[in-house]
Amino acid sequence: MTKKTILLVGFIIAKFIIQYAIINPEYELHRDEYLHLDQGSHLAWGYLSVPPVTSWISYFITLLGNGVFWIKFFPALFGALTIVVVWKTIEVLNGSLFALVSGATAVLLSVLLRINMLYQPNSLDILLWTTFYFVMVRYIQDEHPKWLYTAAVIFALGFLNKYNFVFLLLGLFPAVLLTQHRKLFVTRHFYYAILLGGILVLPNLVWQYRNHFPVFHHLNELARTQLVNVNRTDFLKEQIIFFIGSLYVIIAALIALLINKQYKKYRIFLWAFIFTLLLYVYLKAKGYYAIGLYPFLIAIGSVYLGNILKDGWKKYLQPVAIIIPIIIAVPIFKVAFPNKSPQDIEQHPERYKALGLLRWEDGKDHALPQDFADMQGWKELAIKVENIYSRLPSPEQTLILCDNYGEAGAINYYVHNKNIKAVSFNADYINWFDLSKQINNLIRVKMEEYQATELEKTQPYFETGIAADSITNTFAREYGTTIFVFTNAKIDVNERIKNEIAKTKNYR
Repeated sequence: MTKKTILLVGFIIAKFIIQYAIINPEYELHRDEYLHLDQGSHLAWGYLSVPPVTSWISYFITLLGNGVFWIKFFPALFGALTIVVVWKTIEVLNGSLFALVSGATAVLLSVLLRINMLYQPNSLDILLWTTFYFVMVRYIQDEHPKWLYTAAVIFALGFLNKYNFVFLLLGLFPAVLLTQHRKLFVTRHFYYAILLGGILVLPNLVWQYRNHFPVFHHLNELARTQLVNVNRTDFLKEQIIFFIGSLYVIIAALIALLINKQYKKYRIFLWAFIFTLLLYVYLKAKGYYAIGLYPFLIAIGSVYLGNILKDGWKKYLQPVAIIIPIIIAVPIFKVAFPNKSPQDIEQHPERYKALGLLRWEDGKDHALPQDFADMQGWKELAIKVENIYSRLPSPEQTLILCDNYGEAGAINYYVHNKNIKAVSFNADYINWFDLSKQINNLIRVKMEEYQATELEKTQPYFETGIAADSITNTFAREYGTTIFVFTNAKIDVNERIKNEIAKTKNYR
């Protein structure tokens, strides 16, 4: 085993160790993770908010036992593979040993630690962006058609993982036109590759068509409720923060691509970076959408810095360049990850408060950062729902209806009785109602802000109705969420639910 291979294996091991270490065992899964895991039980070629790849991984996780270790393993794996692809990119660009270590360190100690912490499509998205750029470098170097077909396969996988991948091509195409690589448009293999990519994503497009293109509703909803509040200046600030420890490497990459003749044939990636960022800024996208642009730039920048710092006194700056990301990462580690218990954060809130991390969407300060609070209280909810369910008359005729996908997904994940299938009119759960049995009882999970009139509204349709329990974990974002129980229906609940599903889908 060569020295380079040993170092690469060391970075991979370090990646896995850090990813598991940055989450305190007192935290549960994040609300988004529960939805993605439930998609593995409802395999399809598409979902309301995401394409199908995550559901395939979720299905595989269930085969492995559905444990937290495996749930966290895959995003960590994708992060480790991102380091590997950056490493291989540096190698094909003839980077030095310093460049390899510098690039791997910069990617390891970056925002990817945060992204790879959660089981979401984002980790694979970033890996595939990085891999796509690597393949394009290989095509530029030898113009072998196999790289175009490889790029088509990667695009298809990226598209089927997260629709954000489309922006990679939207930024790349005008960049091709502006450079010597415009000759690509007269290459027949280019169009064959496009055809291959189209065939691979076709099943998802057919699913979208048959379901009236829910992706557009999702995008409109996202724009109306979230992106409208995105500040373009904040978007640009976040681009700096994401890789703050290796910002000098990214700047070096941009300089190399702009002025260095050695990198002229790779200048397409500078234009692609600019066009993609401009597109995101124009659309007021969330900052993390653009993260996939940077690992490749880190590879370019590391090679360029390696060439600059290889001779004379400059070579003594190499250790400094490697240590900088480590020094900057240390204070970030203390606040950016849920590595301290909720009690510890509550008792020592100074750093979090100074950085505004305790302020939630409601504009108020809370005991925990909002993301951390989204990892509390779920198991408590599931246990209480299961206990209530087991005491009901004819529990198999009970509908468990939740306000949101986090509640439904958490209940489905933690309960031991797999006959329990919580649903919601929120997200993909609207397609997962089982109305094959007549519903006689209702367990209604309501968030605190929506529960004031629940008994008054729903009680008349059942013989009995009570507020049975609630989430009492004060650290949970869903603190106060109440479990209402209604028994012995006086109406046809199944028909009522069908009407509500139809109304919700028509609204969409």
